Amino acid sequence: MELLLVLALGVAALVVVPLLLVKLVFFLVLLPFKVLGLVFKVLFGVVGVVGSVLMAVAGLVFGLLAVAFLAVLLPLIPLVLIAGVIWLAVRASRPQAQSIRLAR
Repeated sequence: MELLLVLALGVAALVVVPLLLVKLVFFLVLLPFKVLGLVFKVLFGVVGVVGSVLMAVAGLVFGLLAVAFLAVLLPLIPLVLIAGVIWLAVRASRPQAQSIRLAR
């Protein structure tokens, strides 16, 4: 009985050991590609984070510029309206220009 157990273990070792060696060879062959993939993943992750931070800063800067622009222009709206009314009144008070006749 013990002999059958030893023979079964021997046959199992003859099957399992080559499979483990094939698995080890595949792991060693594919290892550089896994390392390269990890490097690219980290690199693009860092580039993505830096790009996100830059876009956030640009958004904040443009938002603050828009607020400052509105803060300057908002008080000038009444003056622009008064100037527009004066311009319309002066334009309406001028005589109309004669239209040029091309046909005789």
